Amino acid sequence: MDYSNENIQVDIFGLSLTPSMSGGGYAIILKEIAGTRRLPIIIGQYEAQSIALELEGIKPPRPLTHDLLREVIETFGYSVSQVLINELKDSTFYAKIKFDSSSIEDIDARPSDAIALALKFSSPIYVSTEIMDEIGFEPDFEEQVLPKQETPEAVDPQDSFEDEIIEEEAKDLSVKDRKLLHLKGELDEALTKEDYERAAQIRDEIRKLEISNLN
Repeated sequence: MDYSNENIQVDIFGLSLTPSMSGGGYAIILKEIAGTRRLPIIIGQYEAQSIALELEGIKPPRPLTHDLLREVIETFGYSVSQVLINELKDSTFYAKIKFDSSSIEDIDARPSDAIALALKFSSPIYVSTEIMDEIGFEPDFEEQVLPKQETPEAVDPQDSFEDEIIEEEAKDLSVKDRKLLHLKGELDEALTKEDYERAAQIRDEIRKLEISNLN
C-alpha cells in the first residue's frame, strides 16, 4: 500500500537535544508539508543523536546502527521507499517501514528508527490523518527548535604542543576567527571521542559563526 494515500506527508521541523523527560527522552517535531500543524514525538537519546548527525551532515568515523542497517539493506539490493507513523496506543507511537519491493512486507518499527532510516534513504515520511487530527497542533508563532547550546569549555594551551601552535597562530586572528578555530579543534576532538551529540552542538556553533562572518 502506498502511504501517500490518505496520509499526511511531514518533514522534520526541529529536533531538541535537550532532555525533556526524567528518563532522558528527546523531542522531535514533525511538520506537515502541506500545512502548518506540528506533531511532537518523544524519542530516545541514541535515536536523537543519529537523527541529529544526519541533519547536521556529520559523518562519524565508524558507522552507527542506522548506517549499518542502510548498508545491509542496500547490500541485498533494496531501499526504504517510505515510512509511516500509523498508530497511537496508550501514548506510544508505532510506525511502519516500506521497501521498494512488493515482495517484502512492511516492517513494524519505532517512529525514531523509521525516521532515522528515512533520512538515510532520503525517503518521505508520512503520518496517519487520524494521529495528526488527534495530536497535531497549530503553533501560535513560528519558532524553530534548535539544540541547546553549551558554553565551550576552555582549552589549556599547555595541554599539548599542537595546542601551543594553534594558540600562537591565533594571535593574529580576530576574536571570531579565534573562536572558530577553537571550535573546529573541539569538533575534531568530539568526533575522535565519538561524542556525536557534542559534535552536533559544536557544528551548529561553527555554522552560526561562519554566517555572522559573512554579514
